[in-house]
Amino acid sequence: MSTKHFFPHTEGVVVQGLESLVARNKHLALDAPNKVVYSRTHRPSKVTVISGGGSGHEPAWSGYVGDGMLAAAVNGEVFASPSTKQVMAAISHVPSDAGIILCITNYTGDNLHFGLAREKAAGMGHKVAILRMTDDVALGRKQTENTGRRGLAANMFVLKLCGSMAENGYDFEKCMRIGEAVNANAVTVGSSLDHCHIPGREHHRSVPEDTYVLGMGIHNEPGLHEVSPMPPVEEIVADMLKYCMDPNDKDRAFVEFKPDDIVCLLINNFGGMSNFELEALTSVTRRVLDRDWKIQPTRVYAQCFETSLNAPGWSISLLNITGIERQTNASVFTLLHLLDDETKAPSWPRNGYKDMKIPKETAKAQANGVADSSAQKGPQVDPATLEAALRKACEDAVKAEPEITKWDVQMGDGDCGEAVEGMCKGVLKKLDSGLCKDGALFHILDETEGAVEEIGGTLGAIISIVLASFTSNLRLAYAKDESNFRMDIKSASMAAGQALKNLCGYTSARQGSRTVMDALIPFCETLEKDVDLKKAVEAAEEGAKSTSGMQAKFGRASYVGEKGAEASQDAPPDPGAMAAAIFLRGLLDGMQK
Repeated sequence: MSTKHFFPHTEGVVVQGLESLVARNKHLALDAPNKVVYSRTHRPSKVTVISGGGSGHEPAWSGYVGDGMLAAAVNGEVFASPSTKQVMAAISHVPSDAGIILCITNYTGDNLHFGLAREKAAGMGHKVAILRMTDDVALGRKQTENTGRRGLAANMFVLKLCGSMAENGYDFEKCMRIGEAVNANAVTVGSSLDHCHIPGREHHRSVPEDTYVLGMGIHNEPGLHEVSPMPPVEEIVADMLKYCMDPNDKDRAFVEFKPDDIVCLLINNFGGMSNFELEALTSVTRRVLDRDWKIQPTRVYAQCFETSLNAPGWSISLLNITGIERQTNASVFTLLHLLDDETKAPSWPRNGYKDMKIPKETAKAQANGVADSSAQKGPQVDPATLEAALRKACEDAVKAEPEITKWDVQMGDGDCGEAVEGMCKGVLKKLDSGLCKDGALFHILDETEGAVEEIGGTLGAIISIVLASFTSNLRLAYAKDESNFRMDIKSASMAAGQALKNLCGYTSARQGSRTVMDALIPFCETLEKDVDLKKAVEAAEEGAKSTSGMQAKFGRASYVGEKGAEASQDAPPDPGAMAAAIFLRGLLDGMQK
């Protein structure tokens, strides 16, 4: 792999790249602190489509912002998901009275942070949904049963068709329905000669000479297998297409293809391939598609769509347009027309750069105003009781940090205790500043969730989603019947039950997975069922203790070999689950005092 770069590290490079993109395109604007590129011409009367992810995949995602594709794109640092705060900034720049669709690649960080943003935006009164893009076929059903498939270059079909529908005035529900059908009828498989290299990082393991990797991911993940010696290119392409199309491969036959189906082909350069070689590979792919599968693609796209820095690799994506028609009744003619529609997005093929008229209309619902009024209008609670409960819970969790860290060091990377301590100290700092003095419930909950979110990480995202969803559901109940609303154990139990259901939409972890969910699920379910905080806390404690000796199925602790699996039989309880149980016990004790 090439390890030489003009930039010695990645610090500041993301924003410099975005500045260049925006400077070249008059319809774009940049929110540099939040790394958000948004369209200045997007109209709030139309559905808003937002996407994003880690940088290093250029032109994804900001290169696809413009009328007819994305209204905004959110950029994380290299190969890192953007934060919830960044996603919320994107929503604030392109609000919509018609609805907001967050198109995300199916990676843990993106699921959690975009998920938390969805919960927050819903609580502000937005109609908002998540559309997961999952087209990878290298990893089959069995290997992805917990996490779902990865999102790769066929994402572009979802963004283009959803964006075209939004531009053409389709309503929110139809955009979602067809967008999901596009994803369900798209497949991608990649291959590469080597890994990419990130400026300022240590060298990644190199792929041996005369070897290629089938199923290579776009974040330096290892592929499905390495093939050596290198076979003729026609054999490589034929093997890749079998992963996409073979109906006899029950683990990977995600999309049915028939000889008469209208199919689109997208060839993606990972960033390190020459155009000379990529165009030749495109021709070979078309030839093998016709020879082995009797398919002549109706549309062919070939360029850098979603890269992996400088990786010398490529991928094949296929979209079955006829399959979408069968699933949604949208005609092939209409779908191709939407795919061909002009867009101002600078990185979509055949794009034209034109002057535009900047609309002066503004959205009817301004998010910040909704949030502020909700906080002021919300129910009042006894400030002394709530502060005592929050303070006791945080102090107990901080006191338990050495034990939590010890448990995490044994099975993970040892950062759980530090994260828990950071969250709780953030809340305590707000309490010391008089957070509870006015007893404004929604304001207190919002600020508490904000302190948790600041820490980041998977545990912080999960707790933030629960808190944000809990608050949103209370807000909705309060708005529905302000005069009769009471903030009591009954309203809290109903909000907690719904918050759990929402959380389960963003993570596949369940009880028995050795995660914080082993405490959160029994707590929320018991609270909803018995309307009894004491019983719910006891259920959380039992769930947390049950993780002792349990083999992890999620998180870094799940990436163990045979020796690690054997050692897990004597493993301590899960640190995240125990931290949650300790916090909830402190909350109960503080409330009773």
